[in-house]
Parts: sequence; structure tokens; C-alpha cells
Amino acid sequence: MSLSVFEKIYEVVLKIPKGRVATYGQVAFLAGNPRWARVVGYALHQNPKPFIIPCHRVVNRNGEIAESFAFGGGNVQRQILEDEGITFESDGTIDLKKYLWQP
Repeated sequence: MSLSVFEKIYEVVLKIPKGRVATYGQVAFLAGNPRWARVVGYALHQNPKPFIIPCHRVVNRNGEIAESFAFGGGNVQRQILEDEGITFESDGTIDLKKYLWQP
């Protein structure tokens, strides 16, 4: 049985370790198609296991969090990431050179 696109995305997101982030494009690439970045956003918005699949660890290519984070808004996503040890720059972004997951 082959996995659905969303299942492939969730498999990748499950691998992002605590204290690291991945970009939508990176998740798309690792899930099998670099053009799926928007699909990654849709999949994470419909995350069936929000406290198991760590969708809060996915940010945009500029290290910005999602203002419309599906499980409570950008402030919730930021707080969860800070609780995992990630610090934010003064402009509100995450330093991807420091925190980007390198599988």
C-alpha cells in the first residue's frame, strides 16, 4: 500500500528533532516533491495528531513562523519553539543557520 501525500509529509515532520526546525520546502523535498511546499502547509493545517506530529517545527524559508498557526496562532507556535530551546532574532525570525534540521 502506498502512502498518501499527507502521510509522506507527516513521516518527514515526525523526524524533525526537538530544538530544530525545517522549512516547508525542505519537508516537501524530503517527502518526494520539491513543489509540494504549499501542500505541506495544507497537510500541517489538517494535522490529525497535533501533539504527536510536531507541525510547530515547520517554518517558512525566511525562518518565520505561521501567523495562522492551526493550533492557536503564531504566538502559540513561538512559545512551543522557545520551550524547545529555539531563540528568535529581534525581527521575530529564527536563525536557520543555527536551527535548521540537517537530516
